[in-house]
Amino acid sequence: MEIHLPHIVMDCADPERLAAFWSDLVGVPIKTRWRQYVILEPTEDGAPALAFQRVGEAKTGKNRAHVDLTVADLGAATRHALTLGALVIDESTEDGVTARVMADPEGNEFCLVRLTS
Repeated sequence: MEIHLPHIVMDCADPERLAAFWSDLVGVPIKTRWRQYVILEPTEDGAPALAFQRVGEAKTGKNRAHVDLTVADLGAATRHALTLGALVIDESTEDGVTARVMADPEGNEFCLVRLTS
């Protein structure tokens, strides 16, 4: 049995807007649009691509899953995300890892992660 993970899909109200945010944030272009989906190029060979699916209902509550993005410069990555419309939610440091919890323009949480050790 073969199983593949081609996409990580985020439900959203406006897939064009959210895809543009994430495209700018992670530095990859939009690959395709299909029906209610907008799909980015993968950030690395073999990695799943982010996809954004239009849904009718709004996000409620905390995400049960989220995206972690490793960054070399947490301050620069945070400033970049903020200029694109993200919000800072929280931050924690443990065992040499700093995770800054952010939210995209539709409130989906993601973490900017910097390894300090």
